[in-house]
Amino acid sequence: MKSVLLATIAAVMMMTTGLALGEEVEIKMLNKGTKGKMVFEPDFVTVNAGDKVTFVPTDKGHNAEIIKGMIPPGAETFKSKVNSQFSVTLTESGVYGIRCTPHYGLGMVALIVVGTAENVEDAKVVKVSAKAKKVFDGLFAQVDAP
Repeated sequence: MKSVLLATIAAVMMMTTGLALGEEVEIKMLNKGTKGKMVFEPDFVTVNAGDKVTFVPTDKGHNAEIIKGMIPPGAETFKSKVNSQFSVTLTESGVYGIRCTPHYGLGMVALIVVGTAENVEDAKVVKVSAKAKKVFDGLFAQVDAP
């Protein structure tokens, strides 16, 4: 009886701990991917508040940085170092526009939606490079507006 009780307590603790930690999503930074050259893969991700996103420099020369104006109110900006794996836990609901600083002019951008895309209309009007705009047009088409 005692061992059954201990096993039940252990199982509940493991389930509770797993829920508190959230999910983890990995985004690769590539010189060449399924959509072409200089890409994040995947370049569109939907997660829940509290989930962790890890940017992996699969190929050298990349980083991940928030695009000014493409971030939910109250969320913290970030900029990773070039060639370094970087993880961030996203807690505020909304749209996060991401760019690779060295390859932004080539259209290397990504879009992360956390929860509901409350700031999507604000993010759509942010001025970006011509190639980034073309990529974002396709990414914003995948967003479910609130």
